[in-house]
Amino acid sequence: MAVSYRKASIDDLDIITKLSVIMQQGDYCGENTEEELYTLNKRDLQNPNMAMFIAFDGDKEIGFSHVLVRHEWFWSESEDGPIGYLDAIFVTADYRKQGIAQTLVLMTEDWAREKDCVEFVSNCDLENEGSFAFHIKSGFREIHRIIHFSKEL
Repeated sequence: MAVSYRKASIDDLDIITKLSVIMQQGDYCGENTEEELYTLNKRDLQNPNMAMFIAFDGDKEIGFSHVLVRHEWFWSESEDGPIGYLDAIFVTADYRKQGIAQTLVLMTEDWAREKDCVEFVSNCDLENEGSFAFHIKSGFREIHRIIHFSKEL
């Protein structure tokens, strides 16, 4: 296996959308249609304060990450500048636990540093033990837990 990586461009919109659909079908949040994901990904790929990175095994797309710059406070410990936010990270099931996601995280961190971010944050659902373990292994530390509530009016 020869894994390669690259920053996604608008030409990769179909690849990113395909991986986004697969990600949503697994244990991940999100209930967008493929069309909605296409529109969201197109917007994000054209935004200079967002970036996506793709992992390939040969010509086969096997994972991606999505990072953005946040200027507003977002469960961060920093008040000194913009923060990088890992919005999504996904590797297809056959390629997990091989360091691919770790490399994608490092790429997103490097991109955030280039954008003068002073901190790098992420989150996961309380029940997603796999994601929690991944974040800890990637050097993140837990800073807060929250449960959202809702009721109809």
